[in-house]
Amino acid sequence: MKTAAFEYARPASLAEACGLLAAHGPDAKLIAGGQSLVPMMAMRLARPAWLIDIARLTELQRISAPEVLPVEKDGVFVVGAGVRQSVMERDPRSLADLPLLARALRWVGHVQTRNRGTIGGSVVHGDTSAEIALVACVLNATLELHDTSGATEISAREFYLAPMITAIAPEQCLTEIRFPLWAAAGRHVMRGCSFEEVSVRHGDFALVSACAQVMLDADGLCLRAELGVGGAAPVPLALPEVGAQLAGLPLSDKVIADAADAAIDLIDPEDDLHATAEYRRHLVRVLVAKVLRAAKEDAIQGSIPRKKAG
Repeated sequence: MKTAAFEYARPASLAEACGLLAAHGPDAKLIAGGQSLVPMMAMRLARPAWLIDIARLTELQRISAPEVLPVEKDGVFVVGAGVRQSVMERDPRSLADLPLLARALRWVGHVQTRNRGTIGGSVVHGDTSAEIALVACVLNATLELHDTSGATEISAREFYLAPMITAIAPEQCLTEIRFPLWAAAGRHVMRGCSFEEVSVRHGDFALVSACAQVMLDADGLCLRAELGVGGAAPVPLALPEVGAQLAGLPLSDKVIADAADAAIDLIDPEDDLHATAEYRRHLVRVLVAKVLRAAKEDAIQGSIPRKKAG
């Protein structure tokens, strides 16, 4: 099928883009990578009267990381909404300081889609199975939204309302995602992370995904943990309650199994054409346990490059 007719604009600045959004409201759609919007337009699931191309706005393409990892206070890794997924996947700062996002990106579509798709586009699209959105929720990232009146902020955990429905207003543009970098709690602290998913074929939408990031002390006790699941709830779902129950404990098989059981109690998946609710619950239990074990091993082996603070 072909798209319905539309008007096209390529603003030269963020201010101009926001002005166009304000002028055309719900009849306008932003496009940067187009990996989700264009197929929807081709199938007539989306029929914008105006397409506003922000792919070349340099204001949306910055990557900013601290020179050193923070001590005692969380730092911030800033990713512009227009940064290509393939750029972020290979960026040395991302690999060193934001490894959970780098690992999640390996699961996003295929190389061709990551070459065009943007970090912000995936975040705003609001798919419950989206890997980048899940990482943003798990790490409790802050999203910055712009319109003609200025900038507002919202937590990623509050941004997703229902499948494909987010808190962004028609006149707003996502400009950047700010990912917290965990502060070091002292010397001999180990950090690790893991991301896993199950899909019918690699590159397909995940039936269920899970990820975890942990901080361990020298004795292997969990100082901090965050985890979440995608595809098993109407929105990408962080599970801070489960992470809190791991604090102060060794990540033993029993503790990890209990955490996986706790995750099951916090989801309520539904049957659909791709999987039953019961199968998704089974996958949540398996994948939560798997990512926690892998994050623990990743921390112990020290496989995440880290800079020394100071």
